[in-house]
Amino acid sequence: MFIKNLFIVGLGGMLGSMLRYVFYTIIKGNTFPFATLTVNILGSLIIGLVAGVALKNATFNNDWRLFLATGICGGFTTFSAFSLECMEMMQQNRYAATAIYIATSIIAGLAAAVAGVWLSRQLV
Repeated sequence: MFIKNLFIVGLGGMLGSMLRYVFYTIIKGNTFPFATLTVNILGSLIIGLVAGVALKNATFNNDWRLFLATGICGGFTTFSAFSLECMEMMQQNRYAATAIYIATSIIAGLAAAVAGVWLSRQLV
């Protein structure tokens, strides 16, 4: 069971990381990390949708939760890039941009997760 779950999460993580790379190549922000902000908020929305569907639908398979939430969303979103970008902006004395980035990431990420749960209740 553990090995099967490991492969399910690994496959999802690989796909999520590939999607993140696609977003990074499409959304380029020279002065503000829009790509990381976008993937983290979108990932929060998706994980909210998955959580909402799983809560509402008892037949939602745990394999799908592992694949979608832990795998794809885990590979797609990135706290480490967020941390690095904050550190780099602070080293450049861009404190206002850093504060905006942190606040937007946390507030919009939480709002997106809540919206995902709400949407899942409307759709399923």
